[in-house]
Amino acid sequence: MNFLPVNNKVNKKTRLKFTGHINRMKALALSLCFLSCTLPDCTVNVHAATLDERNEAMEARKSLPVQSNEIENWPKGPAIGAESAIVMEANTGIILYSKNIHEQLYPASTTKILTCLIAAETSSLDETVTFSENAVFSIPRGSSNMGMDMGQALTMEEALYGILVGSANETANAVAEHIGGSIEGFADMMNRKAQELGCVDSHFANPNGLHDDNHYTSAYDLAMIARSFFQNELLAKISNTPTRHFEPTETQPDDFILRTHHRLVTGEYSYDGIVGGKTGYTDMARQTLVTCAEQDGMKLICVVMKEESPNQFTDTMDLFNYGFSNFEVVNVAENETKYNIDNADFFQTENSIFGNSKPLLSLNRNSYLILPKTASFEDLESTISYDEENENQLATIDYSYNGVYVGSASIDMAANISSYDFDSPAEPVAAPEPAEKEEEKENIIFVNVKTVLLCILAGAGILILFFIVKSSIQNYSFAGRRRHKANYNRRTRLKYKQRQNIQPPGYGDYDQL
Repeated sequence: MNFLPVNNKVNKKTRLKFTGHINRMKALALSLCFLSCTLPDCTVNVHAATLDERNEAMEARKSLPVQSNEIENWPKGPAIGAESAIVMEANTGIILYSKNIHEQLYPASTTKILTCLIAAETSSLDETVTFSENAVFSIPRGSSNMGMDMGQALTMEEALYGILVGSANETANAVAEHIGGSIEGFADMMNRKAQELGCVDSHFANPNGLHDDNHYTSAYDLAMIARSFFQNELLAKISNTPTRHFEPTETQPDDFILRTHHRLVTGEYSYDGIVGGKTGYTDMARQTLVTCAEQDGMKLICVVMKEESPNQFTDTMDLFNYGFSNFEVVNVAENETKYNIDNADFFQTENSIFGNSKPLLSLNRNSYLILPKTASFEDLESTISYDEENENQLATIDYSYNGVYVGSASIDMAANISSYDFDSPAEPVAAPEPAEKEEEKENIIFVNVKTVLLCILAGAGILILFFIVKSSIQNYSFAGRRRHKANYNRRTRLKYKQRQNIQPPGYGDYDQL
């Protein structure tokens, strides 16, 4: 018999409430039936055995290897009951703690951080999201929802609050249909976005995380998605909202409040610096949790997968404590001496001849590493690469500690390569057109001063030698001509003198020669 009201105007909330009463009545009747049977405790025993098995499995998972603990001189992380977990520094992607981080598991509702990330990047907050029949009624009864009915509508901003605060599955469906045209079309967008973000273990089949054998991810992939998610200030704010009050509108007639299940966000488990997060649960996935916290200049993302409640929260706090207590931020430019660009033989900007100058190349002052507090900068290994796509960067230096990547620093070109400061006021120079600026930037040539000076000195030496040889040749030739002329003149004078001394016979005596 169908106990549901036949009035079509009854909204979904009424139907869900009515169904809930019927289910409770059925459960009570079933319990009474079991109490009257020969095994009165069978239901309780089955439940207890299942709970015991889960607790035993959780305890067994604590003995699973933690891969980051196997790194030489790396801080030892805690043993936790989760099947998989990761702690990643959000800005650099450096992994501080790793336990089975590439194992493919079911993400449950933590899927929704990817759904909301795509929604925030591809739509405006005032867009209207209308709920279709499929969006509302394709979710299982009793799953997370906010009671929306077919034909009702929310703004995209309200929909994001519904998904991240209330974990509303029908709202995730409606947003997916609004953006992707269909749930299947949106799933394709999810997989493309995941690949773009660097995910390597994932395949997404729906926007809400309800169980599907073909819907899976890993702790590593969720952390990579979370890096981008928490860079969005609006999404971080919404995911850190304990409660959200929805008031009636023309397209949504109900007044209600949604409350998050994330106990680090509500403060039930107090922890300083929480940025936001998302919970998840299905029977197959068990408890999953994504959380971000910030302290002492470090922004950490923690992902816990396949855990039992409430240990997903205590695991997360233990892992945050491990990260913040054992690691620190180290600025590269303040510690690097091997690649000291300031002393390199490059032309300088801002008048390198008459005063202080800035190099054309410099280490990025904002580049930093995440190091164990027991390590020093001198313990690091570094490699430099020149395959840079960014036109303002010449190279990148990657750093590792005992084989583990701990960060990088870029070698940047100076922003101003034609500024001259003579310590005196100067008339402002009109800025060139953007096209001219671009042309100037493309024509920058780096020249090694020593090489240029050596070339100039070598050229000057060759020229001096040439002139010396030429002068010597000319002097030698001129001296020969003078000797030849002197001899010629001497012979000429002698002949002339001889002619003067010849007399006719009988004229007189010959002069003595």
